[in-house]
Amino acid sequence: MVVRLIEFLRAHLKAVVRSCYAGLALLVLVDAWPWLVDKSHAHTGAERLVGFWSLFGFVACALIIVVSKAYGRAGISQPEDYYDE
Repeated sequence: MVVRLIEFLRAHLKAVVRSCYAGLALLVLVDAWPWLVDKSHAHTGAERLVGFWSLFGFVACALIIVVSKAYGRAGISQPEDYYDE
């Protein structure tokens, strides 16, 4: 069942990416309305910016992906026939 879901998402990759961007934009819009999100208890000035946590989460996720790919290419990942040699 999970394999079919992954294949479906890969087949519709553009729609998945667009829906992720739409979700991010929706979070930023909700954060812009002061009566929905209380920012009076923010610890730093950056937390009061509209969409800060949405942008922070997006950048952190992208950074984790880039760093893990670079880490894998640096020698952590081995070929499939590693033990056959």
